[in-house]
Amino acid sequence: MENVLGIVAEYNPMHNGHVYHIQNAKERSNSDYTVAIMTGNFTQRGNTSVVSKWEKTKMALQNGIDLVVELPTIYSISSAENFASGAIKIMEELGFLTHISFGMEEQDVSLINNIANILTKEPVEYSKILKEELEKGQSFPRAREIALTRYFNDETYGEVVRGSNNILAIEYIKAIRKQKSNLIPVGIKREKVFYNSKKIIDEYASSTGIRNLLVTNQLEEATRVMPSNAFSILYDNLKNGTYSLDLTNYSNMIIYKFRNMTVKEIGNLPDVSEGLEYLIKDAVGKTNNIVELINLIKNKRYTQTRIQRILVYGLLGITKKDMEMSKKVIPYVRVLGCTENGKKLLAKIKSKNVITSVKKFENKNKNIKLKRMLEIDKMASDIYTIAYKNNSACSLDYTKGLIITK
Repeated sequence: MENVLGIVAEYNPMHNGHVYHIQNAKERSNSDYTVAIMTGNFTQRGNTSVVSKWEKTKMALQNGIDLVVELPTIYSISSAENFASGAIKIMEELGFLTHISFGMEEQDVSLINNIANILTKEPVEYSKILKEELEKGQSFPRAREIALTRYFNDETYGEVVRGSNNILAIEYIKAIRKQKSNLIPVGIKREKVFYNSKKIIDEYASSTGIRNLLVTNQLEEATRVMPSNAFSILYDNLKNGTYSLDLTNYSNMIIYKFRNMTVKEIGNLPDVSEGLEYLIKDAVGKTNNIVELINLIKNKRYTQTRIQRILVYGLLGITKKDMEMSKKVIPYVRVLGCTENGKKLLAKIKSKNVITSVKKFENKNKNIKLKRMLEIDKMASDIYTIAYKNNSACSLDYTKGLIITK
């Protein structure tokens, strides 16, 4: 039986750390093929991808990935739990994956497993502490950190959930258990630089660090920390004006959207609760600058990431009903590209809802939930390209074909 490795990734943009992860995960899983479930044009922290999902697909296929499948937008911009759940659903729909690999800041996988077990079962004592901390006005991440520390009576557990990669690792394991998946987890310790670090150490930098280099026009530094082929793709897009560095490119659209929305409509966006809609509505009337808007809203309870995700929900018209739908539906498998070797996997996909042509899928699809999910993906592409300095076209989900490389 062949081993097929799955990796959930953003590749925003692809860097040497990603290549290190792919190579190590392949060795540890002894895989014959590697599949990436990759986010599209908007990301899990409520921001934009530097280059489009098709350009990221090219980067992935040139650096060790055999098949790229899109993680639908509604999962890509969800909180960690729904993000991970959506990815595992797609891996199960592929039907041939044997392993899943993810990066971690933590060396000890047993800690990750212990936390996943508690967060899945939610014992009474843990839930009580969590509720107490939330009632004190703590943000959910901070309340969870305190609750785990007190439940285990060990500060190590609280420290573990401060790591962005650790949090996703925990959610992947939770999703595997909940979905009764047979996927074998392969954790790879993240080396040298962590998720949000802006440091460059040797030939490594995080995607956050690379995006910071692009903002400050330090392209030569970026060449040190990216595979040459990935940098070449990135550079061509920068030169052609077909990129989006961050959410500020959509400031006017976001301000307009939220000023046009009623308090009730804002309250109907995912992640909006406990009167946050009133705070947002008040803030959006005081500024036309998205950075100022976020600073006006964020506080101890509402993190910047949560606010940015809410702004993207509003931008794309995603409601709580949409989010609840995403939690219950089995998503389609949207193939963005493959290598010649990866072509062999296409015929093995078990899902009946495979998309290699959006138009063909729409012509035969009768599922209104999948139709809505795809509408969000198409809207995300059309809005994303508004940031382009040149060649800002819409309907790319129809005109961009399957990317096939050697």
